[in-house]
Amino acid sequence: MEPDSTNKLKREIYNIIFEAETPKGRAFDVALIICILLSIGVIMLESVTPIKEKIGILLLVLEWVFTILFTIEYFLRLWVVRNKKKYAYSFYGIIDLVSVLPMYLSLIFSSASALLIIRSVRLLRIFRVLKLARFVGEGKVLADALKASRYKIIVFLVTVLTVVILAGTLMFMIEGKENGFINIPISVYWAIVTLTTVGYGDISPVTPLGQAVASFIMILGYGIIAIPTGIVSAEIAFFKNKEVTTEVCPHCLKEGHDKDAVFCKYCSSKLN
Repeated sequence: MEPDSTNKLKREIYNIIFEAETPKGRAFDVALIICILLSIGVIMLESVTPIKEKIGILLLVLEWVFTILFTIEYFLRLWVVRNKKKYAYSFYGIIDLVSVLPMYLSLIFSSASALLIIRSVRLLRIFRVLKLARFVGEGKVLADALKASRYKIIVFLVTVLTVVILAGTLMFMIEGKENGFINIPISVYWAIVTLTTVGYGDISPVTPLGQAVASFIMILGYGIIAIPTGIVSAEIAFFKNKEVTTEVCPHCLKEGHDKDAVFCKYCSSKLN
């Protein structure tokens, strides 16, 4: 059995790290967001050669400071949670680990021949940006809305795929190889670019009939783009009206419970 003082300390740290609705929890989240943003800024500055040549040592020191802070945060999270394996293999647990590992790996790959490997490994530190997602309250609403509308979006995408295949095949027949539509896959690529109103201009119809079909696809694109927006917006409005808290279940580490919830709706365990 752990001493009561240790249990009390773990509960206190747990409430600070995992609960965002307490003053200390909010302060911790704000401080962590600032550190993440500053760390990402350091990573970006390191990629600019003139800046790196001038203050490269300072950037390296700052990067190590952030790495140590995030390492302490990771082990604190691992220490205070009840189900350590659950956290370690969770999405955020993996992201927390991946965001600090590359700096330590760069100590191992220190030879000149491995310089390119070091650079590619250190680029993985950009994963820290994913840690920001846990602090966005609307992220839960958006995730639920996308999940609820996934079947409608799949049907929509299948419909769009059918349209571009038909349009690409039609344009291949109308324009032909002499006008740049050398095969059906290239013609389908053109149809996708046209339907999404991107318009790279690398391929374009020259015949009057082909231009008429292209005009129709462009106009159709404006209407099609609005459909997924409406689907997701309707679901967001539904989930937005459901009041939930940021309280984290100490057993399964999931949040988004109702304000009056006593038990976790995911694993049925008692909440704090």
